[in-house]
Amino acid sequence: MPQLSVITINFNNASGLEKTISSLVCQLYQDFELIVIDGGSVDESVDIIKKFSNKIAYWVSENDKGIYNAQNKGIEKAKGNYCLFLNSGDYLVDETVLKNVFDKKITEDIVFGDMITVDASGVKKRMNMPDSVGMKRMLADTVWHPVTLISRKLFVKYGSYNENYTIASDYEFFVKVLIEKKCSYKHLPIAISVFDRTGISSDKSNMKSLIEERNIIQNKYFNPIVLFLFRLYSKLRN
Repeated sequence: MPQLSVITINFNNASGLEKTISSLVCQLYQDFELIVIDGGSVDESVDIIKKFSNKIAYWVSENDKGIYNAQNKGIEKAKGNYCLFLNSGDYLVDETVLKNVFDKKITEDIVFGDMITVDASGVKKRMNMPDSVGMKRMLADTVWHPVTLISRKLFVKYGSYNENYTIASDYEFFVKVLIEKKCSYKHLPIAISVFDRTGISSDKSNMKSLIEERNIIQNKYFNPIVLFLFRLYSKLRN
């Protein structure tokens, strides 16, 4: 059983997919499996997958029902103790990242690091996660998916991603396991992944859906009085 399952989903982003896979195959730490879930791409994505087929534990190229359906397919095939979701276009910072993470002898349910973002102009910016993640953090922001290792047993115990959401299901999962279930977590002050800000989650046209879905999730998991005060405070600040 590998320590880590890296799950990469892709659709018509051959160049991004190659960048992602290339950042994995060069890792000094190799106790991981790579799972690639392609949504039936019609560009050169399958050619890229085949190019690295000897480094990929499982791959499929077929139509899916969206991001979380694809990621759930990956979870179903995963065998690692932890899962890391690295979508095509995102990539590990350097070849030492996984070694640096697993040298820490991690045992927590959720382990997250810091993130470097890169925009369409190639400008990079480091974003640091806080050491403590509680209600305040999850109301104002989230745990960043591309830098977070999730114990696979959490998906077995609490279920995979809710496919009723189009863009905020990972947010719901983190709220559920960190706030409601109080699972253990740890922040490592290590930049783990470079996040491509040209992807779907950063697209301004999706911001309305993201806010609406997060509001639904917050109404489900948080005290209404706390929510009211938080939203009032946020409105006054703006």
